[in-house]
Amino acid sequence: MHSVLSPALVGIYERAVSRSSGEVEFHQALLEVLESISPVVERHPEYIESGVVEVLVEPERQIMFRVPWVDDNGTVQVNRGFRVQYNSALGPYKGGLRFHPSVNLSIMKFLGFEQIFKNALTGQGIGGAKGGSDFDPHGRSDGEIMRFCQSFMSELYRHLGEHTDVPAGDIGVGGREIGYLFGQYRRLTNRHESGMFTGKGVLWGGAQVRTEATGYGAVFFMQEMLNTRGEAIDGKTAIVSGSGNVAIYAIEKIAQLGGRAITASDSSGYVVDEAGIDVELLKQVKEVERGRISDYVDRRPGARLVTNGRVWDVPGQLAFPSATQNELLIGDAQRLVANGVLGVAEGANMPTTPDAVELFQDAGVLFGPGKAANAGGVATSALEMSQNASRQRWDFGTSEGRLHSIMKDVHRSAYEAAEHYGRPGDYVVGANASGFRRVADAMIAQGLI
Repeated sequence: MHSVLSPALVGIYERAVSRSSGEVEFHQALLEVLESISPVVERHPEYIESGVVEVLVEPERQIMFRVPWVDDNGTVQVNRGFRVQYNSALGPYKGGLRFHPSVNLSIMKFLGFEQIFKNALTGQGIGGAKGGSDFDPHGRSDGEIMRFCQSFMSELYRHLGEHTDVPAGDIGVGGREIGYLFGQYRRLTNRHESGMFTGKGVLWGGAQVRTEATGYGAVFFMQEMLNTRGEAIDGKTAIVSGSGNVAIYAIEKIAQLGGRAITASDSSGYVVDEAGIDVELLKQVKEVERGRISDYVDRRPGARLVTNGRVWDVPGQLAFPSATQNELLIGDAQRLVANGVLGVAEGANMPTTPDAVELFQDAGVLFGPGKAANAGGVATSALEMSQNASRQRWDFGTSEGRLHSIMKDVHRSAYEAAEHYGRPGDYVVGANASGFRRVADAMIAQGLI
């Protein structure tokens, strides 16, 4: 089930790579998308003739800026801030902010490019963007986090707005950071523009289920994939990487549907809990205390910590890579297949390397790519925007019901597109093809801009 780049797209890919030297993560994401849409452009040459693909691969706007701030010792620190506003054909730019030392332009472009198609798949009328900084929030005091966020927003605010660009959280940007960022935006603009940021606290404009949405959505997507084979999550063991927002709520929803997630991880190692991860204890350690995964083991009888292996060594029928990009390698995929994995749903963005994706597909493993499987987060962000615009608040059940319905639609769109383009069961092709056509048709309709 390997993809091949259409001859019509080779020149577009080569020109994009030559203009972005050294941006390896972006090159990887670009090649995956172009390979996936090859069956589309071969059947619809108007996408090449119109130049829409050539235009689409170049961001509409790239913003880079310095972020000076003062730490608790009175020392001046300087970080670099980014916002890549990639495409707004379907609506205002929408995508998270990531605070992590690994952040650079390549990662921002890869994430922003992926976001275009993910957002299109939701059907919610939002464009694609991504941003962040190489700032590391770990070990920083609340005061340091606040001063950094205020400095960051003092530059970025001029590029944002509910009709222009609506950020959200990502790695390193949770409720605390969003609060400080939103507060500074409000201070600078003299507007309580609730719809310009999503993932806010429920008391000041946030939506129910936004915190849970990405993890819940990945599990809903897995459920839909399994349904195509007469399977279910109930009774199955799941391997989950990460211990942030996505992983925690994937673990929670797996348990609610009768499955058993037995792993979680962070940069210090991974935990195996054969009884099933105690999600309330994990929330306490990670969300309240901001501790390490080893703190979970210290308080959970029967759990063990592994510091020198791979979480994918643990046998399970379902896998949810939910930590970061390129975390699941070819060797990991081989072990998962050997251990009888049935399905993989990406909670993180591009966590599975291309050769590992091919191995899963060749082995007949259900594989849900991030732009489809983790679209629940941004879908619920769009629902938050709707509630802000109408000054309404939906209850938890209503919001979760809307999320579940959207994830079913995302699955159906990807599944049907894969069938239509002669790649049945290939959700990578299906998700990219469906998202691409929605964006490309809108771009053609709006002219060369």
